[in-house]
Order: sequence, then C-alpha cells, then structure tokens
Amino acid sequence: MFARHWFASLLLVCAPVAIALPAAVALPSAAPAPRVALHTSMGEIVIELAPDKAPATVENFLGYVRDGFYNGTILHRVIDNLLIQGGAYTVDLQTKPTRAPIALESNNGLSNLRGTIAAARAPSTADSATAQFFINVVDNPRFDFSSDSSEFTKGFAVFGKVVSGMDVVDRIRLVPTEAQDPLPRDVPVTPIVIERAEVLAAAEK
Repeated sequence: MFARHWFASLLLVCAPVAIALPAAVALPSAAPAPRVALHTSMGEIVIELAPDKAPATVENFLGYVRDGFYNGTILHRVIDNLLIQGGAYTVDLQTKPTRAPIALESNNGLSNLRGTIAAARAPSTADSATAQFFINVVDNPRFDFSSDSSEFTKGFAVFGKVVSGMDVVDRIRLVPTEAQDPLPRDVPVTPIVIERAEVLAAAEK
C-alpha cells in the first residue's frame, strides 16, 4: 500500500507543468551590403562591398561612383598573373583630379584573394589611396597587411569582392598589353573602358 502511494506521489511530482515562456526576440538582420556594377567594354562586373571591414575605403569608392568619376575611364594596368587595375586614366591616358587621400584600412582581416577588390596606393606612402582600385586575379597574400615597419608591407586595403563577372575579369586579364606614354608597361593595346559605374540595390546578407 505504501509503495502504491509513493509511486502515485512520484507521478504527481513528475507531471509536466505548463510554463509560459517569453516570446522569441527577433534579432536585427545584418545591414545590406552595397553593390556596384562596372559596365565595361568587355562585360559587366558586379562587386559587393564590405563597409563593416573597410568603412572609409568603401565610402570613398562609393563617392567616386556616385559622382560619375569612373565613367569613361580605363583599366590601365593588366597583368595576367596578378591583377587588373583602373580608376586613374581616361582613354587618351589623361588623369582626372581626385579628392584627398584616405587612411589605409589594410589591417581589417580581409585578404587579397582572387576576386577581391582593393584600394591602390603609392607603395612608399601608406595613406595615399584615392580613386584607383585593383581586382586580384589570383591569390596575392603578399599584398596583405603585415606588422613589418615597411610602408609596402602595410598592405593594400581589401574592401569587397566580385560576386558576378569573374568570367569578364578572366577575359580582361588575357588581353595583350604594351607600353603607352606615360605608362611604361601593362597597358591594354585596345582600351578596356569602364563605360559606366553604378550603385546597385543593396544585397541582403
């Protein structure tokens, strides 16, 4: 008899109890990543930017895009096993006036991997990036930030990646190049023109 009462008591103690739980709190979604399309004479390249990693560099690039700065400029430096670079010269190899240089943001955790875009700068001056940029066509870890005291080894700031159009990049990297005054080498024989650069609707992450 005692055993039956003890077992019945245990069942009562162990019976499930309904507990009101707080409603799930919705976490804010990550901010949309801005995208830029480069409409070139060889096809379209779409770049997704990383303002969370390189805010000043992204804002600088977007400012030039919004101002129409890149429209009618060329990819003036093409090296098959390294990069393609633009943002400085018109078709007749004239430079365009730029805004003041920005601070280097290379120590941001992003690496110069194939398909990433980085801000070009003077190798001897860290804080010298303006409008020029390059797209890595191979992995270029030597362009990454290092704690070495050399200005060159402070690296080049990656601020985004190609999300569409790497086939265009790969076609561009193979074009024949030559010297064209004032540039000593690596200028495409047939100009590769950025006909238009535009900011696209941001992509949800």
